[in-house]
Amino acid sequence: MTGETSPKKLHILNRPALSIRRGFRRMRHSRNRSRSLVLPLLVVGSCCLFAWPSLAQTVALTAAPQQHSQTAAQVPSTKGAPLTLTLADALARAQKNSPDFQKALAAVKLAHYNQVQARAAMLPAISNLTQYLNTQGNGISPVGRFVTNDGVHVYREWAVVHQDMPGSFFIDAGPRKAAYEKAIAQAAAQLAKRSLVVTVTQDYYALLVAERGYTVAQQSLTNAQHFLQISQALEQGGEIAHQAVIRFELQVSQAQRNLGDAQLAMSQARLNFAVLLFPTFNEDFNVVDDLDTPPVLPSFQNAEAMAKNHNPEVAAALAAYNASKVDVESARSDFFPSFSVDFDYGIEANHFALESDNLTKPGVVQPNLGYFVTYSMSIPVWDWGARLSKLHAAEEKRQTTKLDLSFAQRRIVSLLHSYYDASEVAWSQLGSLRRSVDLAQHNLQLVTMQYQAGTSTVLDVLDAETELAGARNSYASGEARYRNSLATLQTITGSF
Repeated sequence: MTGETSPKKLHILNRPALSIRRGFRRMRHSRNRSRSLVLPLLVVGSCCLFAWPSLAQTVALTAAPQQHSQTAAQVPSTKGAPLTLTLADALARAQKNSPDFQKALAAVKLAHYNQVQARAAMLPAISNLTQYLNTQGNGISPVGRFVTNDGVHVYREWAVVHQDMPGSFFIDAGPRKAAYEKAIAQAAAQLAKRSLVVTVTQDYYALLVAERGYTVAQQSLTNAQHFLQISQALEQGGEIAHQAVIRFELQVSQAQRNLGDAQLAMSQARLNFAVLLFPTFNEDFNVVDDLDTPPVLPSFQNAEAMAKNHNPEVAAALAAYNASKVDVESARSDFFPSFSVDFDYGIEANHFALESDNLTKPGVVQPNLGYFVTYSMSIPVWDWGARLSKLHAAEEKRQTTKLDLSFAQRRIVSLLHSYYDASEVAWSQLGSLRRSVDLAQHNLQLVTMQYQAGTSTVLDVLDAETELAGARNSYASGEARYRNSLATLQTITGSF
């Protein structure tokens, strides 16, 4: 039957343990034999020890009743599979849930609305005016007591077209400044997006590094337990002193503590990353490990060209400088006359109608529909220095924004060299870090064989294990460092 294990099969699976016990009995009864016969037996026994847990697990799985697996398969899962995210998926989710980035997008929308309003202010305003003027009569004439009204009942129904034309109207100051303010908001949104990319990239690869660190800690614990078993076998054979066993026991204890710390670091990295990704708290997700496939670093010439054409910080400084120039022109225009035009078309009569009877000429019908136009010009004469002060303030702001633009250009050049150099160094170190992992693995293999042969010491083993764990962690950190350097460089150049 499938769910049972034959005695013959169990006897075969138990052969490693029997071999170990027989080997130990032979060693206890033949301490005076040569080391050339004892050492191979110890090596074989240690290998069997490491093979035994997996074999025992196979026995347990084979001997498990079949009905248990069927019962487990019939129970429906109440929890779906965890979400698997790539870096691009994480960025898309973070953009939807980041308050700072969403505020920057809202600022762009507000700037667009202001631009629409500024354009509309340059066009005539069209409105409708309806009035009824009821004047108390005097009992003598039909015009009422107020001389401004030509009757007791006056009706007005006007279509009004109004256009203001101050000095800034003729230089298109409003729409121009609104366009520059929109450009500033767009640049700020681009900066917020690139800053978010850096944050997401750092948290994404921090989680990957923590997961790899946890794997390294597990491997270190396995290696420590492996050498502890070897040392215990050698001690029983009289090959090493008990001091070596104590050292390996201490190493196992330290490896267990390191594994707990690695698990805590991995959990904290996941929690920090989950805050960016989901609108409600959720840590049931996985990330794709793409550390071993890093993107290629572009040439410095390409990066420099991208920084000149796609840098939002310089674009924002340039837009602010142009907006300050518009403020100066607008302040100067306040010294010139302003104009306005009002065009009214409709009726203003004693009857709410298109036509009415002429009271002075019986039988004559006169039209009520007509228009009138008002042209106005206002010339500034004296304002106690307010307009001159406004002009000086605008000129000072223009000078300040000019300095900001110059500083932003110099700063971007400096940051470009700094970020590119950091990315180049991180890129060049990836090969060396990978080589160090390979060498550390090979060194541990050699030390393992030498220790089993009795030609290396405990310190050699401990150093080899420490070097391998450090090389693996350094390689993962180096890969993450390169990714973070690229993300930081792209805050200057844009994505590539």
